[in-house]
Amino acid sequence: MIIALIIVIQDHKKIHFYSAKWLILYAALGVPIGIMILMYGNEVLVKIGLGILIIIYSLYSLQFNSNKKLNEDSKFWLFVCGFLSGIFGGAYGLNGPPLVVYGNLRQWDPKYFRATLQAYFLPVSLISIIGYYAKGLVTSQVNTYFLISLITAIPAIFLGRYLNHQLKDGAFFKYVYCGLIVISLILIFSTYTS
Repeated sequence: MIIALIIVIQDHKKIHFYSAKWLILYAALGVPIGIMILMYGNEVLVKIGLGILIIIYSLYSLQFNSNKKLNEDSKFWLFVCGFLSGIFGGAYGLNGPPLVVYGNLRQWDPKYFRATLQAYFLPVSLISIIGYYAKGLVTSQVNTYFLISLITAIPAIFLGRYLNHQLKDGAFFKYVYCGLIVISLILIFSTYTS
């Protein structure tokens, strides 16, 4: 939430508010389902399945550059991506992959992509945190780790903004999909080894 707040303040003029509004609404419906999966689902199967799904989609997107494109917002795709993002975020804090799909479909340039996603993350993260607190999932140790993480997270926000402004539109999603593959491999490996 802190990262999203700083970015929204910095880049509020670049936010696609219409898209963000619907993504937030549909994600709010998915977050409770995600929290239930976190509490009662088979963690190993869900995490490995999610990792494999993200890798397959990312490889497909990197290989076939002629993906479907949306010239304007689509309520269907806003619902699918927002709802899945809420579920993934509520379950494991992995809101991003469905949002990447939507941003790619809309062909947002890096600056608009970053700003719109952070405008989404701010309220959806708040909803998730309220749900975590309500279910007793946030402990004093989690709060301590959060405060420690700010030491590196806050400088990384400004470095990320600088790098974001250096990227050309065509290369941006290639980096995003490569990053998603790496994150998914880490997710699968850490799940498998634990």
